[in-house]
Amino acid sequence: MTTHTEAEIGSQPECWRRAVADVPVGALPRPGERVAVIGCGTSWFIAMAYATLRERAGLGETDAFAASEAPTGRSYDRVLALTRSGTTTEVLELLRRTDARTTAITADPNTPVMTAADDVIVLDYADEQSVVQTRFATTQLAMLRASLGEDLTQAIADAEQAVAAPLPAELTDAEQFSFLGIGWSVGLAQEAALKMREASRSWTEAYPAMEYRHGPISIAGPGRVTWMLGTAPEGLREQVEETGGTFFQTGLDPMAELIRAQRVAVARAFARGLDPDEPLHLTRSVILSS
Repeated sequence: MTTHTEAEIGSQPECWRRAVADVPVGALPRPGERVAVIGCGTSWFIAMAYATLRERAGLGETDAFAASEAPTGRSYDRVLALTRSGTTTEVLELLRRTDARTTAITADPNTPVMTAADDVIVLDYADEQSVVQTRFATTQLAMLRASLGEDLTQAIADAEQAVAAPLPAELTDAEQFSFLGIGWSVGLAQEAALKMREASRSWTEAYPAMEYRHGPISIAGPGRVTWMLGTAPEGLREQVEETGGTFFQTGLDPMAELIRAQRVAVARAFARGLDPDEPLHLTRSVILSS
């Protein structure tokens, strides 16, 4: 029987098509605004990716923070909150105390975030039954990338390939993973590592690609995978392979490559007798008692 997580992973290409065809006007950050993007867990890593892309597009200074670590006293024109559940305590508290204009992206229109933010974008078609977040994260990033003027035609085609391609045994059987990114894909590398931990309790780490040489490469070796999301720095593959480790990189859009990592996480969960829909010690939302 197909799990919720598997079905949700497989639905991502269609969700992305819907997201890029219906980018909301007016609610998202405007050119020139100084923006803070906040979230928790997966949403923080998606915030990191969007912040880098927005600045790179020349649309304004954009910072990304875990909601619990957002600085007080710093001035922003807009706070953009990413929250699948719409109930996460740290996100709601920050929205209520900021003086900036606020926008929230959520999956559930029947939650407190609907009144905590000035503007709300609801992607209910990308909501999930699994605790492990997959399609909502990438769908909101697809929408955000489209809002920056990106054409995601190739990314969606890459996503279809990532959903269907066989998974190499060197990935499903690996002892350890180091996910690497560069620029906006650093956040996606962090998210890939998180998915692997959540779903399959695998030993994973994540770094900016250029930083990997500054210590973390010491963990590379036989049975261990260094997985690049995006284009690797020159010479890095050779350095990893000299250790006996596997260097894995494809030409897919990094967001599509994240889909492959999600699928590997599920395959490894099954191999360990785990339920990827219900990862240990986790719930859909972290709601703190007052």
